Amino acid sequence: MNPIKNDTKDIDAYFMSLKKMYPKPYNKKTADPYTKTWVILMNGTEYESVWFMHQFARHCNIPEVCDALAIVRKQEQQQQKLISCLKPINESILETTIGYEQLAVDLTACLAINETDKNSRNALNFALLEDFDHLYRFANLLKLEKGGDAKTLVGGYTEIMPGRPTIAEHRYPTQDLKTAMVAKKSKAYTKLVANIITAAEQQTMNYYMNIAQWYKSSLGRKLYAEIAMIEEQHVSQYESLKDPNLTWLEMWVMHEYTECYLYYSALTYEKDKRIRSIWQEFYEQECAHLKLAVKMLEKYDKKTYKDVCEDGEFPELLDFEPNKQYIREVLATTVTETATTKRGYIDISELKDKDIYFKYQDQILDKNEKDEPAHAVIDRTISKFGEDYRYQDKAHPIKELNNRKKDNIIVGRKKY
Repeated sequence: MNPIKNDTKDIDAYFMSLKKMYPKPYNKKTADPYTKTWVILMNGTEYESVWFMHQFARHCNIPEVCDALAIVRKQEQQQQKLISCLKPINESILETTIGYEQLAVDLTACLAINETDKNSRNALNFALLEDFDHLYRFANLLKLEKGGDAKTLVGGYTEIMPGRPTIAEHRYPTQDLKTAMVAKKSKAYTKLVANIITAAEQQTMNYYMNIAQWYKSSLGRKLYAEIAMIEEQHVSQYESLKDPNLTWLEMWVMHEYTECYLYYSALTYEKDKRIRSIWQEFYEQECAHLKLAVKMLEKYDKKTYKDVCEDGEFPELLDFEPNKQYIREVLATTVTETATTKRGYIDISELKDKDIYFKYQDQILDKNEKDEPAHAVIDRTISKFGEDYRYQDKAHPIKELNNRKKDNIIVGRKKY
């Protein structure tokens, strides 16, 4: 499928009424978990697009381009508002959070499985284990404070057990920066991956940054604040993969191409017919947006879409599916890794004792480790129920993380 060749209407035909902007939400009890993850992903993708176009407009002195940005931005604002309201009123903050983390886990795994660029795949696998641990921490908070069973929310598609412990994830800022790709030498899929995962992680970061103040317990507020710090690190990692030498117009075309790719993937695999019709409609809109961006690229950069997204044909589509075995393999081989200031990764056992990672950990973590929020959630759950909350098909692949009666805060953090 090539979105450039898709038939579209005049750009002004895609504005929608305020009434249409408020759709019927999905039923949280009957909706497939992956329908929920698609809603979260597309909401974040639209937010990223709007945010990008505002930044572009603030750095652009070409009236015609600014006009085009304003038109597309308004329509994507409307798309984002409609998608965000697919979430039902009765879905709680924590229930939504479980959806965010399931998205982070399975999206990252799905993208990594098909990624051939080593630098990109390593980044995906590294952050995967951290989002996997976040799902476990929030699932325990749900059990502890609400008595909820996160397995029902993830539909059994995603296991819930420790990843790289959150306490181990706090790194010095420059350790999360990676080597940027050279767009001209990179495949369209690798460029799509960087766009998609950056938008998804940024939305999670924004959600946690703003939701902490509304949560009703001190423990929950602290957990959201801590994990929001890690999500910011993930955004830093993923955005650093992008080619910083692209022009604003090249970046705009890539944003629109990414949206086309995601909506086409969504409408291809969505199980809910009503929501699939929304993805179909928005795919056509994004094709129109892409064509307008390409027109500006050709006129002002003297380039074609082939300079940005190869021949325009979509690579393998994104399809959410359980990735339990893949995640277990990544756990088994990389859970003790941390990041370095040299844009790479290293096993914690190989770090020098004076590495800045250890200095930073000492600086931001309480000397009484029991007060660290992500650890305290598990500690209190064990104290109340006799063991932590998990949903796993078999024993954890890492023996140090198999104990359900004691939270491990050493793996990936200290030499042992």
